[in-house]
Amino acid sequence: MSTGSDAVLERMMTLHPKIIDLTLDRVHRLLAALGNPEQRLPRTIHIAGTNGKGSTQAMIRAGLEARGDKVHAYTSPHLARFHERIRLAGDLISEPDLTALLDECVRANGPDDITFFEITTCAAFLAFSRVPADWLLLEVGLGGRLDATNVVTPVLSIITPVSLDHQQYLGETLPEIAGEKAGIIKRGVPVVVGPQHPGGLAVIEAKAEQLGAPIIAQGQHWQAWEEAGRLLFQDENGLLDLPLPNLPGPHQIENAGAALAALRHIGADEAMCEAAVTRAYWPARMQRLRTGPLTDSAPGVELWLDGGHNPAGGAAIAATLARMPRRPTYLICGMLNTKDVRGYMAPLADQTTALYAVSIPGEKNTLPAADTRDAAAAAGISAQAAGSLAEALAAITARDRAARVLICGSLYLAGAVLRENG
Repeated sequence: MSTGSDAVLERMMTLHPKIIDLTLDRVHRLLAALGNPEQRLPRTIHIAGTNGKGSTQAMIRAGLEARGDKVHAYTSPHLARFHERIRLAGDLISEPDLTALLDECVRANGPDDITFFEITTCAAFLAFSRVPADWLLLEVGLGGRLDATNVVTPVLSIITPVSLDHQQYLGETLPEIAGEKAGIIKRGVPVVVGPQHPGGLAVIEAKAEQLGAPIIAQGQHWQAWEEAGRLLFQDENGLLDLPLPNLPGPHQIENAGAALAALRHIGADEAMCEAAVTRAYWPARMQRLRTGPLTDSAPGVELWLDGGHNPAGGAAIAATLARMPRRPTYLICGMLNTKDVRGYMAPLADQTTALYAVSIPGEKNTLPAADTRDAAAAAGISAQAAGSLAEALAAITARDRAARVLICGSLYLAGAVLRENG
């Protein structure tokens, strides 16, 4: 069902010829026209990185809300509805409020060029400035240095693991990409740093030293690891012995570590830290689908959903699958044509019985199903193309009624699945 905000969002897509055009000039101009709402925000934690930003943010939010704090959150992209990007004091923004904010930003921007992400980020800042809250958890959209969110001075920055992705915008090497992520570091503002490749870590450390930003780095100032079915976290404040994260996958240990380091830095107690790892919710990250039309159409099948889409995401999925009980595992995979498809597929080969490739419905930058099939085959996976998600699921169900099925390859495919599955 189309809404008022859908119409405004559609119009916003036409305000600049490029979907991505990294600069802060247009953002500063529009924010000034709106009265500089970015200067009237709650205490802000700014999060950059290639993988794990959303999960880390979700854990921090769960920890803060366990204490009763009111938390704004900004994330992208959305999965099923744009409203997911803006959470005001714990609740998703309402349709009337979103429509009014978007209209206000369109009027303030006038005839000037501005990208979709820039103008919607300005709308989010406007919303965050008007609703009282204790915290804002602000996730970078792309990169960091020139990202539209990078107009705030936070109380804490976080850089989750940096890996190769979006090279056409951020640079071809890990140190180059890490340099873009490190662009969120502000003078004198502490920065929590998750596990990094040595070349990337050196760039982040150099930037922090240049700006006098205290660094709180994994391996130096904190550690998180699994032991005897528990999550152990150690920093200068002592040892925490916690349940494993409720978000599945061994990579969530690292994400939990960054979240806990951040929470401990701002004074969280053990109850908040336990809530962070046990109450976080983050859809399309190894999410088990248990109800809905898709699950009803495949009784007996164990259905999972993940939006990871780069080589590090493929490795994280493979590690998660390797720790699950043995079961024939089929992938339904659709990817964008801007991604390193073979790099994503390579770690998955040993965990996959067969792959069914699909095109992402309604997405103009989808990789054709045949190309995804060919990339999977080149990675050593038995693969075939399917005309749709439903066709692929029906084929797998006919082949094995006790299968594990993972729908994967893109957040855009994950969003289509969540909409289809209600």
